[in-house]
Amino acid sequence: MAFWLARQRHGQESDYIQRFDPSFWTVNFPRPMMAAAVAEQAGTLRVDCEFHHRGELCGLIWESEDRHDHPLLAYSCDCDYSRTTLRFSWRSSGLMPLDQPHGPTLIIEGRDENGDNRVWYVRLWNYAQGTPENAEIVLPFSQLESGYGLPGEPVHPADVDRMFISLVPPAYEPESDERFSGPVNGSVTLSDIACEGDRPMLEIGDVMLPPHGEQMATAYDDSYNLTPERILRSIRGLGYRGRILHYVGMSHFFRLEDDGGRLVAAADGILNLPAFRWHRAFFRACSAMDYAPICSLSYELLADHCPDDWQQRTYSGEAGRTGWEPPSALLSPANETAMGWLRSTAGYLVGLMRGAGLPILFQIGEPWWWVTSNGKPCLYDAAAVAAFGGNPPIITSMHGNLPPDQTALLDAAGALLAQSTHDLAAAVRTAAKGPAEILLLAFTPTILDPEMPELKRANVPLGWAYPAFDRLQLEDYDWLTEGADARRRMAYAEFDRRLNYPAERQDYLSGFVLDAADAEEFWTRIDAGLDEAAARGIPERFVWAFPQINRDGYTRLAPNQDNPVQAFDDIMYPLLLGRDTRVSPEFSTTVAVTASGHERRNSLWSDARLRFDVGPGIRSEAELGTLISFSRARRGAARGFRLQDPFDFSSNGMTGNLRSDDQLLGIGDGVTSGFKMAKFYGDGEEPQRRRITRPRAETIMVNVGSAPAQNWSLQPGGILSFDEAPPEGAEVRAGFLFDVPVRFAEDQVDISSASFAAGEAPSVPMVEIREAV
Repeated sequence: MAFWLARQRHGQESDYIQRFDPSFWTVNFPRPMMAAAVAEQAGTLRVDCEFHHRGELCGLIWESEDRHDHPLLAYSCDCDYSRTTLRFSWRSSGLMPLDQPHGPTLIIEGRDENGDNRVWYVRLWNYAQGTPENAEIVLPFSQLESGYGLPGEPVHPADVDRMFISLVPPAYEPESDERFSGPVNGSVTLSDIACEGDRPMLEIGDVMLPPHGEQMATAYDDSYNLTPERILRSIRGLGYRGRILHYVGMSHFFRLEDDGGRLVAAADGILNLPAFRWHRAFFRACSAMDYAPICSLSYELLADHCPDDWQQRTYSGEAGRTGWEPPSALLSPANETAMGWLRSTAGYLVGLMRGAGLPILFQIGEPWWWVTSNGKPCLYDAAAVAAFGGNPPIITSMHGNLPPDQTALLDAAGALLAQSTHDLAAAVRTAAKGPAEILLLAFTPTILDPEMPELKRANVPLGWAYPAFDRLQLEDYDWLTEGADARRRMAYAEFDRRLNYPAERQDYLSGFVLDAADAEEFWTRIDAGLDEAAARGIPERFVWAFPQINRDGYTRLAPNQDNPVQAFDDIMYPLLLGRDTRVSPEFSTTVAVTASGHERRNSLWSDARLRFDVGPGIRSEAELGTLISFSRARRGAARGFRLQDPFDFSSNGMTGNLRSDDQLLGIGDGVTSGFKMAKFYGDGEEPQRRRITRPRAETIMVNVGSAPAQNWSLQPGGILSFDEAPPEGAEVRAGFLFDVPVRFAEDQVDISSASFAAGEAPSVPMVEIREAV
């Protein structure tokens, strides 16, 4: 299906919002404190904070440039706040009051009249009427003055990048790392937010893409700083409907408590107050917009806040760590306290979903036993060792084949993992107090690493086999974006054999793009992965994930609702071509002649486009009738077909006998399994390359590394797909016969019976089709 990486709007629909619209503020803060903003009521913004240290500060931010929304939905940048006034009602509790020395301050970042970077500190109390916790605040930007008291230094409002309001706890001390005895919660509500004066409105993208059949995946870890209302507006505008896969995350949702001087996740599983209020608002908004969120918890927890005895470990005591920065720890399925924490957290989240009137959809996200980068399995935390009998065999590396006692340990680990997921599913169903759909997510590149063939015993346990869960979800984004298609197909087949979930009970996650520099290449593969999953019969497909979609402007387009004419009929032109058939390869070259007579030439096409006139090959009235019938069946120029070029149809020279090493298709890298068929013309370092999209399948001969190869299949578009990727450095070569995809050049075929009878050959022009593959 078509997609677009939008960088900016080009005439798409737009609307206007009030500048300082509550939905578009963000929050930022240092960890381990937590804060979140919601805009559930018109003109109102609520911010909740949870502080753990005296020196923590939250910023409530308005940015002049929209850096968080999709380019088609972003508001326009306006840095000039001159003669603009912001007013709102302020109601706070548990925060430093407005009248105190470190009370809420408006920090404005921009440039002065000379263009030099500046920061101004505007004390809100100077512009407030009321009490320190209940006031009306009016901010006329052209009259604001920086400083603790008035008069102060005038603010230059004509070039502002962003502004933010500081929110701190009542016992705040700048840069202090002194810990409070427990979490300190505070909140502020800004209501009746209004912007007056010059340019009080901002243009904003207002696209509403038609539903395209795909669904969105997002994560609280990535979006905690945005309001739920802003997120759902984008999801709706970009054409995503139905379900939203919402990963609660591994770092921002849990309440922290002291554990011997260290802040760790509270074992009771309760959410911190900002996360609670954010998720309550998110689920309510989903319900109002007819979305069905899938709430997801994984077996990961930010290592900084994960209790030591909850963590998976190697035989040498090394804790399992993911490659993220900061890293997450892996929870041991054997540790009852850790698993109890998961079950309790799930119960709280399910309660919020029930309160919003939502169906209970819950994903168990990537439950696994971790393996370190050097191959050590993390099966040896104290709880796991006890569960495995107290003295399990030591597996020093998962690479290669393992002896029976070690594979038996992996089977036991798999059974324990499966039981932990069943227990979590049972807890969700109990909390649901009614129907609940449980989904299991697996990340195939890690748990089906071909260098660790026995790892599936532990990480794809038979206890997961259908119908243990309602749906199986698979993601393979490392392999997808690398182009490791053979490994992807192997993984699908392995899960089908091992767990036996029917296609209609499977989901697919396609994504993601970590580095924006990879956007063009990776999104092309991600989009194709969605189409491939649909072709495999996978009904629910999710794009991972929301922040990358917005950053790169990924725009999935809906299929054409018309009934398109079939683009190509895979049949041969039915008549033999005569010796007088004309063939004309054409390129497109611009030639600029300078005043001195020298030329500058620019070749616009990398490959020739062929034109044919097959009329001279028609020898009889019977063949003339065949031509007319064939042309009508193709609807003139509407539908393509195959034609054999009588002068060039072989990989060996132009018409020579085939050899399996005729054409070099590529060099193996151990990952790539698909190779595009091609023919090269000319000698030297840069021969002209011609893509072959219509080879004759029965003629293809392939060798890899100078040896005949049989483990391949021909895919549409002239792509050789290997069951296993050719090894690194191996030449992939092939010999083949091929046809040219063509269409009639015109919608009519002009034939005169009298001129044909007189021996005059008709003109039947055809033109080569450029096939998109």
